[in-house]
Amino acid sequence: MSPLDLTVTGITVAANAAIAAADLARARFVLANSAEVGVPPSWLPGLAALKAAGAAGLLLGLLGHRSLGITAGLGLVLFFTGAVVAHLRARVHHNMAFPLAFLGLAVASTALAVTR
Repeated sequence: MSPLDLTVTGITVAANAAIAAADLARARFVLANSAEVGVPPSWLPGLAALKAAGAAGLLLGLLGHRSLGITAGLGLVLFFTGAVVAHLRARVHHNMAFPLAFLGLAVASTALAVTR
């Protein structure tokens, strides 16, 4: 496993774990963003669980469970593709960088896991 793989996937794991925690804590910025794109607050625990599961799966992928890491990465790619679509449909472009960054990290981590 390369240093690039460890770095990119480590950042992806940390970022997704952090945003899952923010979702569960109902951080002010999470509630504001969710309201802007039409996501009800009642969905936050489920969305947090998906992000946390993706982070855990990527971590397990780094620890030798390659197929689980690939599956988790693909799940995060789908999740954040949905987030980008939600932003586009709601015409919320001012903070599009965040779901795009998470999507980019998920794509990179998945690609690295596939080539590992």
